Amino acid sequence: MNLNLNYDKMNGLIPAVIADDNTLGVLMTGFMNEEAVNKTIETGKVTFFSRTRNSLWVKGETSGNFLHVKRILPDCDNDTLLIYAEPQGSTCHTGAYSCFGDIKKSGTAFLNELTAVIKERRNASPDESYTAKLFQRGENRIIQKVGEEAIETVIAAKNDDKAEIINEASDLIFHLMVMLDLKGLSLEDISDNLLKRHRK
Repeated sequence: MNLNLNYDKMNGLIPAVIADDNTLGVLMTGFMNEEAVNKTIETGKVTFFSRTRNSLWVKGETSGNFLHVKRILPDCDNDTLLIYAEPQGSTCHTGAYSCFGDIKKSGTAFLNELTAVIKERRNASPDESYTAKLFQRGENRIIQKVGEEAIETVIAAKNDDKAEIINEASDLIFHLMVMLDLKGLSLEDISDNLLKRHRK
């Protein structure tokens, strides 16, 4: 991966913002030099340059709470990085999820986490997981559940019961996500398609 970064503005360093690839929450910031960037790319673990120690340090090297790199994006001037990573445990040395405190995860961002959970549960024991049991029962049952939940959502809406609408819509979205995973798709494919329609 050749990022062609500009290290000149800050005497060989560039700022790096680390965000959770699932929740999109900001986890921490730090500085990298060219060697740190190369090591981050090479190992897949976020590596910074410590200005106080004047050396590289891998986030999590002492705590075990590594940040596993998913995507690296330079900004428009090529002098700052946005790194999406999967945190292995808490990011902050205080034990908090983020160095900016236990920032609230948005419900919509949780859908990304749920996508990952559904994939993981596909191979779990049906005795321990409702999702695994759904996959075991097969395509017809999964599709049938989507239809059932859609009808129940419509009934809740007709009854004008907001709490029930939320519950039934939640069931519908969950089972829809299971069906999408079964077909090798995700909510991201749907949102990408909606975005394309919006731009037309």
